[in-house]
Amino acid sequence: MSIGNSPEDERPFEDPSEEAPLSIGRALKQARIAAGLTVDDVSSATRVRIAIVRAIESDDFAACGGDVYARGHIRTLARAVRLDPAPLIERYDDTHGGRPAPTPAAPLFEAERIRPERRGPNWTAAMVAAIVAVVGFVGFTAFSGGDDDGSKEQVAEGTAPATGKTASPTTKTDKPAGEKPEPSDSAIAAAPQDKVTVQVSAADGRSWVAVKDHNGRLLFDGLLKKGDSKTFQDSEKINLVLGDAGAIDLYVNGKKLDDDFRPGAVERLTYTKGDPKVG
Repeated sequence: MSIGNSPEDERPFEDPSEEAPLSIGRALKQARIAAGLTVDDVSSATRVRIAIVRAIESDDFAACGGDVYARGHIRTLARAVRLDPAPLIERYDDTHGGRPAPTPAAPLFEAERIRPERRGPNWTAAMVAAIVAVVGFVGFTAFSGGDDDGSKEQVAEGTAPATGKTASPTTKTDKPAGEKPEPSDSAIAAAPQDKVTVQVSAADGRSWVAVKDHNGRLLFDGLLKKGDSKTFQDSEKINLVLGDAGAIDLYVNGKKLDDDFRPGAVERLTYTKGDPKVG
């Protein structure tokens, strides 16, 4: 009889946790520490509140306000700590039911198609009408009697009004430079009264933005860089979430909003038809 450990007891201890992948929050936290950043540093760089950064690093996504916002925060934090956000987003989708089906881009294109409707008078039709009137007048005078010389004089006199009418569109379309609207206003100035039109412009910096229509369909979810602008339209209302509201200028139903959003503030806004109000 031998005394000692059996071969099974001599096998090295295997810790299953060593092969387990890092959670989303732990991966973000380790990358932040490796980059030499504090939670305050990440919050300042991404405009994501400190409480939300701490919650995500603890794998608590309830404070994000929904899957759409959670994905946006994960993407923003990952880039701030020099991580590839794609694997983290994929892991989030695997554990939270997957990413929703992409929303058709028809509302965006619909807003663009409305713009050409703002045009001046149809001068081509006016010119054709003027020419027809002149030809009718010449024909009437030609058959009213008189010698050939009189007819030629009447034709010459009749062509003068046509010249004046064809030249009139050039003078009427010239407008003083001061009467032209600002580019940001003109982009949505043709918005119809029976719809709500919202233009989001990153005027003072970059900001993450999420946009939904009245049915809750996601129209946009991404980062607007400084100088970028997006226009959205719906028949009833537009719901917005601004990651850094202080960097955004809003134009609703053709009117620029004089908001007082603080830099770094996360704002959830809803706009409907009619005279817009902040919030």
